[in-house]
Amino acid sequence: MKSMFKILIIEDDVSLFHEIKERLTQWSYDVYGIQNFNQVIEEFSEIKPDLVVIDIQLPKYDGFHWCRIIRTHSNVPIIFLSSRDHPTDMVMSMQLGADDYIQKPFHFDVLIAKIQATLRRVYNYNVDNIQLKTWCDATIDYEKNSVTNEHGTIELTKNETYILKELIEHKNKIVSREELIQSLWEDERFISDNTLTVNVNRLRKRLDELRLGQYIETKVGQGYIAKEGYSS
Repeated sequence: MKSMFKILIIEDDVSLFHEIKERLTQWSYDVYGIQNFNQVIEEFSEIKPDLVVIDIQLPKYDGFHWCRIIRTHSNVPIIFLSSRDHPTDMVMSMQLGADDYIQKPFHFDVLIAKIQATLRRVYNYNVDNIQLKTWCDATIDYEKNSVTNEHGTIELTKNETYILKELIEHKNKIVSREELIQSLWEDERFISDNTLTVNVNRLRKRLDELRLGQYIETKVGQGYIAKEGYSS
């Protein structure tokens, strides 16, 4: 992992922000906060962070709003923080393209582990692998996180690309949920089973735009399988 990543913390609790900043600085991360919560996207664009940690409850607009805006500009990994005990918050964050979700109060070791795992996954997972892959008469570009066939091109999140990559590398074979969780998040203790379901469902929905969703099948009680086929 490179020695310095830029991390943007979108958190209005000043004391919590400073504690997170202090912990992350000890790991040689370059940490930024928001100065004006009316200009979040402007500050995001200026900082160009490698990862964003964002609270759901924020002044004026909530974290979901800013996640939507960020996703129109960038596929930067996003980790949500929430003090609310609403299962729908986690589902909503994943549907918006977040990479992970942490419930407050949390242990700082868990936050750091999630950040480190996300950075390794997003910026290092494809270094030694071929960037282009053909599947179901479509071209998958792992570097650009895109899938292209005669029906068009779609862009995926980093998580969606990685899940698709894992399934394609084992095409026509069942990949268990446990294998996907361990491979994607590196430590299954830090991710919920429901989060994987949300990510796979979102991936399949995006692939439907290219008539490819049918080739990602759920094997109840076993896992998922990417079948080889043709989209035309």
